[in-house]
Formats: sequence, C-alpha cells, structure tokens
Amino acid sequence: MLCVLLILTMGCALRRVALVPTAETRGNVVVVATKTTKPRVIFCLGGPGAGKGTQCERLADFGYVHLSAGDLLRRERASGSADGDLIESYISEGRIVPVALSLGLLRKEMERLDAARFVIDGFPRNQDNLDGWKDLMTDFHVDCVLFYEVPVEELVKRMLSRGETSGRSDDTVSVAEKRIATFNDATMPLIDHWERTGEIKVIRIPGDRDVEEVWHLTKAAIEPYLAPCEE
Repeated sequence: MLCVLLILTMGCALRRVALVPTAETRGNVVVVATKTTKPRVIFCLGGPGAGKGTQCERLADFGYVHLSAGDLLRRERASGSADGDLIESYISEGRIVPVALSLGLLRKEMERLDAARFVIDGFPRNQDNLDGWKDLMTDFHVDCVLFYEVPVEELVKRMLSRGETSGRSDDTVSVAEKRIATFNDATMPLIDHWERTGEIKVIRIPGDRDVEEVWHLTKAAIEPYLAPCEE
C-alpha cells in the first residue's frame, strides 16, 4: 500500500518537459524560440536473454538513456529495503513484479536523470504494466517498441551461459522455462495488440543474428524517431 501511495504521489508531482530550441526568421533577424516537448521513450521487449540490454546500451550514441526494469528491481532487491524480499520472491519464481513497484522505481530513476530520451528494456511486461503506464506516465511520449525475436532454444542456451558467471537466481533451467512461458503468456499479447491496432509502432528485429548485424538493424529502426517530438 505504501508503494502504491508513493507512485500516485509521484505521478501527480512530476510534469516535466524538455525544451528544444527552434529558429524562426523575422525580417533580417533570426529569432531563437523554445518548443516544449515531452521526454521520449522507446520500449524494448524480447524474451529473457534476447540481447535487449546489449543493444539498448549502444543507443546512448544517439542520446538515449538506457533503463532496465529488471536491473532496477534487482538493485532494489539487493538494497535491503522493505520491498526487497517481495521483489526477490517474484524474480526467483520467474513471475512479473507488481506494476506499482516497477513504475515507482522507473519514475524515480527517470526523474533523477532528467533526460530527453529514454530506452526502457523489459517493460511493459503485461497488460497491468501497460495500464499503469497509461495512467501514471502521461508526461512521457512513447515512440515505438523494439521487439527482438529469438528462438526458445537459443534463449535457454543464452540464459544458462549467462548464469555461469552472473550469479543471478533466475538464470537456471527451471526459472528460464518459467520466464519464457510468462513472456509468451503475458507479453506477447501486448505485441499482438499493438500490431493489430497500431496504437504503438512495433519493429521486429531478429535477435539471433550476429551482434553487429542486430545493432545495424536497431540503428535503422530508430532513425525516424531522432527528430524532435512536438507532442
């Protein structure tokens, strides 16, 4: 309950905008004005181990701040906070953390960084996440969704390989299978909905290719969204 009250309070408090300078000619004088815009967001989705984080980190070259919903949750889990044990129980079982926790951590970090462009990987993960975003994050503009497609066998292979060095409690065969099942059951319906309705542009990228090839496809995908947003 405390977490829900916190996020509602933060949702009301933050109405941040980015200021983009624009030029206008009046006679022989160039007048520089300021155009108000919402901070821009790209959602990045894919099964566990799809390589989302690797590609999102590279988007810093284009001014995007990379936020990982999973990393924020794991950091909070390790902090010893009151929500840490709850987060641990969800992550270790491959389940989706309640939206109040995820959005509270995301908003807190976005407010702290105060950037004009964000790429968020691993969010939204289900309809509840999306509904929460629509209700509480109206001061951000979502450009598109990058969806990295990787076969299930490759996802499991990558997660087990990562688990050899990561020490993460969710990098095991049993949890990997649960996380992939959760992704298919909870997240894929969002992809299908967006593609059917056009509410948000979905860009499918084959994530099982060479990392550099995937990066080339990612750069091409975001190019149309690099111009200032006027909403």
